[in-house]
Amino acid sequence: MKFDFEPGRFYANDEQGNLVAEVSFTVEDETIFINHTFVNPDYRGRGLAGKLMLVMIDYAEKQHQQIVPVCSFAQTFFARNTKYNHLLRRN
Repeated sequence: MKFDFEPGRFYANDEQGNLVAEVSFTVEDETIFINHTFVNPDYRGRGLAGKLMLVMIDYAEKQHQQIVPVCSFAQTFFARNTKYNHLLRRN
């Protein structure tokens, strides 16, 4: 599935234009705050939320920014995938 970008979010729609999945974020002082992750119930169980996190990781690396996982899914993703912890902002 291809994810599209607009400021503050990556998302995917189905052929009818219905939202399938999205991750919303804000950027402050070269830090990306992942605020919300959503997957339409009809599309859950396909790994789309994890793919969204990989899109965010790629974006952060290209922008030379750190990440703060605010939403619970992002927090769980980074806790389970520690190989990306180098991108997490330290307090």
